[in-house]
Amino acid sequence: MHKLIVASAAIGLAVLAAFFSAGKAPEPALGNTFANAVNVAAEPVQIRSEGKNPWTNLGFNNQQRNFQFAIITDRTGGHRPGVFAAAVKKINLMQPEFVISVGDLIEGYSEDKGQWALEWAEFQGKVQALQMPFFYVPGNHDLANALMAENWNRKFGRTYYEFRYHDVLFVALNSEDPPASEPYKFSAEQQTWLADVLKRNADVRWTFVLMHKPAWVFADADPEQTGWSAVERALGDRKYTVFAGHVHNYARFVRNGRDHIMLATTGGASKLRGKADGEFDQIVWVTMKGDEPVIANLLLDGIEDKEVRNLPLPKPSPKKASQ
Repeated sequence: MHKLIVASAAIGLAVLAAFFSAGKAPEPALGNTFANAVNVAAEPVQIRSEGKNPWTNLGFNNQQRNFQFAIITDRTGGHRPGVFAAAVKKINLMQPEFVISVGDLIEGYSEDKGQWALEWAEFQGKVQALQMPFFYVPGNHDLANALMAENWNRKFGRTYYEFRYHDVLFVALNSEDPPASEPYKFSAEQQTWLADVLKRNADVRWTFVLMHKPAWVFADADPEQTGWSAVERALGDRKYTVFAGHVHNYARFVRNGRDHIMLATTGGASKLRGKADGEFDQIVWVTMKGDEPVIANLLLDGIEDKEVRNLPLPKPSPKKASQ
């Protein structure tokens, strides 16, 4: 099926390229030239191409394999009211195909079931405003103890999972397995599951790994004991990118030749000292294009809707009105 889709896309591109070739530009059509310029049913673009044209090319970013998704990072650990709700509104402005988190969605760290209910109700009320799917990933604030882990299982089921989208694999890991592990832990069961998932999805063009704690920065932790070494061995030499949060500080690391990106905040505690210190509220915007991702960090205070500035229409001058 995959090969059939790729073949069909390649044929479509070849037809489009031949049609818009400057050396073989079609003669202007008579009558309704706009409608006749392109087979409307076959191609999304409708435009008349001549020997010389006022554009660079017509290779639009509309390939079936291209898609965009957003990542939100730590909301809690001393959340600042209003920031996450504003982020949801701004994500809706940009319309990614889906949104995924890296954990710390509620404050947690309590055995009070009533408190959990209030915090989850508050968060889910905000996330339900998203106009696209949202994927949960647990953080230490969400799974602070065994009771909170049981509550997660009742609400959401799995604490780690995978899905494929356009032959790209997404793996959501649980760095709190079991809960309250210091500094982090991936259980033997999770390690076995991951190895099987990656083996069954060896044909993907890219893999995204999302988890809460950036295991690679904990120099004092034994990676064999924590399970991080097993995670890296399972990933092997495939093409992948790792995203994590927890530290409330942005930094990119290159490990095993792969990007490992530690994100800042989407409302969590921060001094907000700016880019030089890695402290800002952000959304990550990822475009999967061709065989590799394009990653953009969007700072929340730089995203505005169409009403960023409204002006009234100018009134006609009395002289012009009397003429």
